[in-house]
Amino acid sequence: MAKLGVNVDHVATLRQARRGVCPDPVHAAFICEKAGCDSIVAHLREDRRHINDGDIKRLKDTVITRFNLEMCIAPRIVGIACRLKPHQATLVPERRQELTTEGGLDIIANRKRLKDVIKRLSDKGIEVSLFIDPDKKQIAAVPEVGAKIIELHTGKYAHAKNKIQSLERLEEIAQALRYAKGFGLTVNAGHGLDYDNITAIAKVKDIYEFNIGYSIICRSLFVGLENAVKEMAARVK
Repeated sequence: MAKLGVNVDHVATLRQARRGVCPDPVHAAFICEKAGCDSIVAHLREDRRHINDGDIKRLKDTVITRFNLEMCIAPRIVGIACRLKPHQATLVPERRQELTTEGGLDIIANRKRLKDVIKRLSDKGIEVSLFIDPDKKQIAAVPEVGAKIIELHTGKYAHAKNKIQSLERLEEIAQALRYAKGFGLTVNAGHGLDYDNITAIAKVKDIYEFNIGYSIICRSLFVGLENAVKEMAARVK
């Protein structure tokens, strides 16, 4: 069965709306784990727009499943990760002006830098995942830089405008997954997934973990966070 990682970034987004202390993403992580998720995800962005340094320190200290730190490859962020030693680091592209991560890493264009960053993180005992588009050229470059895990960007599937387009994007993901398995890679998936579009993609064989945040936090406003996580876990599993 596929696993579910819950991203708590947008609990912190709500907190930052008033620059207060509530709601606390660390408390949210506790509830998510109680509800049966398999990992907690948080993105420490350079601009600290939601999750901050204190959050990730407390998450590392309290998460009992797995703590997956999403991060860019900026030297200061890499240094923080090396000191913190999360269970996993997922490397993502990052632009200050974007609302959310808009696409996958370009491994080919950043091969040397990624290789250095992955070695630094791996030497600290941190598992490294690369957030990439379902593109065979990018997948083929993953072993060259030393990573063993990828997360396929599912945004194009999630935002498909009709059923035909949705099925085409789903097949693109399935083909990318099969190609990645040929390199011995562990394959996760995420971005834009919600309670409706998860149903079809959850049937794709061999996706190890789905990482989902925004839709779960939105749903929690109406049914509570524990129920929202349980509902999503049921669809994933």
